[in-house]
Amino acid sequence: MLTWTIIFLVVALIAGVLGFGGVASTATGIARVLFFVFLVLFAVSLLTGRGVSL
Repeated sequence: MLTWTIIFLVVALIAGVLGFGGVASTATGIARVLFFVFLVLFAVSLLTGRGVSL
């Protein structure tokens, strides 16, 4: 999920630099939503104590 957030963020930055306003705003919106979903899932995993055990 974090990978998708980073991908859409990079697409938004490149589109913004090149002047593609519609593409940049769409990619930014998707990146923002994915970031908040990732943040909520991270907080839930911290609260429940279910993490990756090495």
